[in-house]
Amino acid sequence: MNVSDQPLYRQLAGHYRRSIESGVLRPGDRMPSMRAFMRQHDVSLATATESYRVLEREALIEARPRAGYFVRATASTLPAAREPNWQESAAEPQFVAQFVGIHANISALVARWQQVPDALNLGGVTAADALFPGEALQKIAVRTLRHRPDLLTSPGHERGDPRLRAVIARRALAAGFTVHPDEIVMTHGGIEAVNLALRAVTQPGDTVAVESPCFYGLLQVLESLGLRALEIPASPTTGLSVDALDFALRQQAGVKALVVVPHLQNPLGCVMPDAHKQRIVELCAQAGVAVIEDDPYRELVESETPPRALKSWDTQGVVIHCTSFNKTLAPGMRVGWMAGGRWHSRIAMLKFAQSRLNEPLSQAVLAEFLQSQAHERHLRRLRERLALQRARMAQGIGAGFPDGTRFTPPAGGMAFWIELPKGVESMALFDAALAERIRIMPGTVFSNSGRFDRFIRISCPGPDPQSADAALARIGAIAHRLAAQGR
Repeated sequence: MNVSDQPLYRQLAGHYRRSIESGVLRPGDRMPSMRAFMRQHDVSLATATESYRVLEREALIEARPRAGYFVRATASTLPAAREPNWQESAAEPQFVAQFVGIHANISALVARWQQVPDALNLGGVTAADALFPGEALQKIAVRTLRHRPDLLTSPGHERGDPRLRAVIARRALAAGFTVHPDEIVMTHGGIEAVNLALRAVTQPGDTVAVESPCFYGLLQVLESLGLRALEIPASPTTGLSVDALDFALRQQAGVKALVVVPHLQNPLGCVMPDAHKQRIVELCAQAGVAVIEDDPYRELVESETPPRALKSWDTQGVVIHCTSFNKTLAPGMRVGWMAGGRWHSRIAMLKFAQSRLNEPLSQAVLAEFLQSQAHERHLRRLRERLALQRARMAQGIGAGFPDGTRFTPPAGGMAFWIELPKGVESMALFDAALAERIRIMPGTVFSNSGRFDRFIRISCPGPDPQSADAALARIGAIAHRLAAQGR
């Protein structure tokens, strides 16, 4: 059938389909309202409605309550993965444990940021404020204080809010493990949980195995505790190399702990296969090495079934599970928790000695919200919005960065780990981008050994994707310029 022989609503749907497939309309773009569509094309409401129904059935657009229609992410909008070439980009690991000395570099970066407070931040890994249920949490807080005004003057329960710990214990079942509410220690965010876990199983001078690249905040914690870092290479598709870990544990005596992020590893954005998780727990149990599972991003993974935590394979209490609600629900509340396995009593003692009790109001608010259907709706909506942002950013990187750029679209969340072409150094790109009021994270801070000088981490945009598009185009243009200068 010729296009002219098709019903008008199908002709109009085809017009928008071609615009989406060609990239004129990109994932996350708002479609015209029904009224604007009718006026623009001089058609009836019935024709406009049928046109959008066709696009919805083809999974090209989606309706959002009280917001309108938006372009969805589809397989055709995603560029093919260009995985970093680890053989070229990093030397073979020597498995030499080193005292961490990276804090000064990170402090210098932070000082640079503070000099440009209005820069667009594409270097963080926390979603925009508008993507969190702030209004719903505020209403619960007001209602909670009305019924329990003593929450602002009472120190709270020494182990944390009993109702919240009971909710957490039930939710842990979805991650594949069982924990009693009394075995849960509430913390000030995930970083305190990891800090407590390290203090429970190490002494100054001990060696801790970490992923490479790894979150610079972890390297700062290791440095503050006087610990050595043993960097184990990780893949942008499967995470920590199990074979490399096995070899390192046999080669390097005295490793006390392994810190691993199995889901949406920061900065790689990868998800570890279940077989790898199980093997890691087995290897560490055999070697007498504590496994510190840092798992703040699990609920942001794009998966038909909830991913299993490493803790679900733990039969000997060797896994310390650490997580928080900072990345998925309420960044401002800074509420985390941990299940310490065989080190539970020592962790509870260290928590009391280090920071005493968590404030009770945030815990009471979270306990109520987590039990409601609103929580699952929020997570589903958050994953959908981040998927659109990732598709848009992947498209922008593929189109705007110079030849030789490599990256693997993450399996969820918001962070992209990008290998730059030869001749483009991450600090030079950081400096030039900051001069144009754009923040990115240079790869040098994600290792204690300086292995990732040609890598950067950037994150999905906030509520203004057009500004992020322009910023990404500028970063790409700067990278083109630096690549040309480096030839």
